Order: sequence, then C-alpha cells, then structure tokens
Amino acid sequence: AALYVRANQDCSETASAPPPRRAAQKIVDLYGKPEILFFGPDEGTAEYMDWASSHARARGAFFWKAFTTGKSQSIGGIPHDVFGMTTRSVHQYVLGILRKLNIKEENITKFQTGGPDGDLGSNEILISKDKTIGIVDGSGVLYDPKGIDREELRKLASKRQMINQFDVSKLSEKGFRVLVDEKNVKLPDGRIIDNGLTFRNEFHLEASADLFVPCGGRPEAVDLGNVHRLLDAEGNPRFKYIVEGANLFFTQEARMRLEKAGAIICKDASANKGGVTSSSLEVLAALSFSDDEFAKHMMVRDAANPPAFYRDYVSSVHAVIEKNAELEFECIWREHARTGKARAILSDELSYAIVKLNEELQRTTLWDNVALRKVVLVEALPKLLLDTLDLDTIM
Repeated sequence: AALYVRANQDCSETASAPPPRRAAQKIVDLYGKPEILFFGPDEGTAEYMDWASSHARARGAFFWKAFTTGKSQSIGGIPHDVFGMTTRSVHQYVLGILRKLNIKEENITKFQTGGPDGDLGSNEILISKDKTIGIVDGSGVLYDPKGIDREELRKLASKRQMINQFDVSKLSEKGFRVLVDEKNVKLPDGRIIDNGLTFRNEFHLEASADLFVPCGGRPEAVDLGNVHRLLDAEGNPRFKYIVEGANLFFTQEARMRLEKAGAIICKDASANKGGVTSSSLEVLAALSFSDDEFAKHMMVRDAANPPAFYRDYVSSVHAVIEKNAELEFECIWREHARTGKARAILSDELSYAIVKLNEELQRTTLWDNVALRKVVLVEALPKLLLDTLDLDTIM
C-alpha cells in the first residue's frame, strides 16, 4: 500500500511539474492540468489513511488534508467506523422497507453476518431496535430464536469484541454458541455439530429470519450454486428482506433468484453509500479550509471535547447520508412498482444514470454560468460549511 501511494504521488507530482521535468521522468501527461488524488479506506487499508495523508503533506502536496479520508480525528478525519457512516445508509433502507410495509422495527427478527467487533457489525447492533436472533462473525455462530440479549450485544459492540466474549448464560434454553475451534458440539435440539468452522462458514445458508443484513463475510458467499439453500421446501425465501451492508456478499444471479422467489433485496451498491458520502464531504471540508482553519475546525485534540464545527459537521454528514439513502430507496421502490423490474437491476440502472449524467454535465458549459453555479452549490453544500465560509471562498 505504501509503494502504491508513493507511486501515485510520483506520477501526480511529475505530471503537474514544468515540461522539462515531465520529459526527464518520461511521463506522458494527457490530462494537461494539475490533478488532485483522493484515497479512501477499504478492506485492510484503513490503517494507512493517517500515514498517507502525513506523507502527502511531507512531500508538499497542497491537497494533503484531502488526500485520504476516514483518517483519525486528530488529523481532521471523519472515521467511518467511529461515526457509523456506512451503517447510516444501510439502516435507512431497512427503515424504508418497514415503513412501506407498515411494520415496527421492534417486531422483526434479524440475522446478520459480521459481528460486534467490526465496523458494520457493531454499528448495525448499536443503531437497530429489532430482535436479533443470529450473528456470525470470525469467532463462530451465536443464535437464539427468542432473541439475543440486546444489552449484552451492545456491550460487545461498544468494546468491539467478538461473540466468543458473549455471556452464554444470557441465552435462552433454545439458544447456542458454536465457536470455530469447537468440535462435536450438541445443540439444544440434539443436533451434533462435528466441526465449528464448517458450521460457521455455512450457517447463513440454513438460518431464517425476517431480515438479513450481511455486514461481513466472503465475497460471493451466496451464488447461483447455493442460493437454493436460502429457499424453504415451498420455494419461499428464508429471509423476507435483505439489505446488503457488506459488498458482494451475493452474486447478481443469486439476487435475481431470491427476488423472483419474493424476497425484497436492497443491493450493496445502493444501500452502503454512506461511507462514500462521508468521504466526499470530508474532502469538501478539507479543500475548503486553509491549513490554519482546518486545524481549528477539523482537528480533534480531545475526543470528548471536539471543536464545535467538527461536532456539528459530523451531524450534517449524518443528515446528508440519511436523506440521500431515503431518496434513492424511494426511487428504486417507486420504479419497481411502476415497471416490475428487479430492484437489483434498478439499482444498477440508477448508478449508471448518475454516472452518465455526470459525464454529460462535464461536456456542457453550465459551469461557466456563475449565477447557476452558485444556486446549485448553495443547494448542494452543507449549510454549516456555507455559514462558516462564504461561497466565494469555497469556490
């Protein structure tokens, strides 16, 4: 990761340098103007965000504050896991389904992969009010058909601990926990689990609940070859509603099969945009402020007492994430009702339409219309940022 970051900075700096240096470095610059790079956290790279930003600053990159997102609060970042940014959008899709079907969240059962030790898993536990009956994480399987003790789950989520730390005395007589290193475990119904690891890896294919929220797990854990195991003997889906927090847990073919069977599925590409939205707004603040302003308003030296702007800006980011998620959910729900198309297909079509519109707008001269530009930016930018910096400064 470090070499990748350095290589990108080498290319970016050289491409922005005077022609003699570009020629000396044998860089072909087809863009023709300075380029600003942004890196966001993903699986296994979150720990590099702080280093990469500091490295960009040491190399003199003027955009170092925005070079990486999701970085530590101490250097002006808005860490996704601390503030549950991705979960904010995922949960809006859950609430959207329940709102449309007139169901109270407290009355549904839920199963989730990804446990209380992870970003999505922990925040899903902390934000929800359902009756969670099953959790699968790196340590094993936790299940209780009467509902897993919510306070115990919240305690683990707050400490970011796996379910192997769960107090099993708080399970009902029908509940159980099977860890990956256990063998020959007898379940309350008399079934013997020969291998805890195999049981953990396949439990999502035999569990049932109203709602399934994958917050972790292997990519393509459900594909065309095993999706039939998510259907009961009558061909009905074991999960009525599926909202994808983790990326790529289902293949598109599996989604289509489940939707055909009657499941309501909200695809990852739509449901988990909260993290990307947070990163975009973090970049916006970083590029808008001078270094001194950034230090004053965005750098948190005491987590218990952050700058007032930082605290309120995080709340603004939450509001934007939730509003955008609600709007996209409503769009997909409405178009499904109108056209009958699978929601997974509509999610792709909407994503394509957004990208296409962006490309088309870049080919117009609308940006040159300053009055229109200001109207759009006032509508789009967080009010808090506009109140702190005037629009001309941001532009």
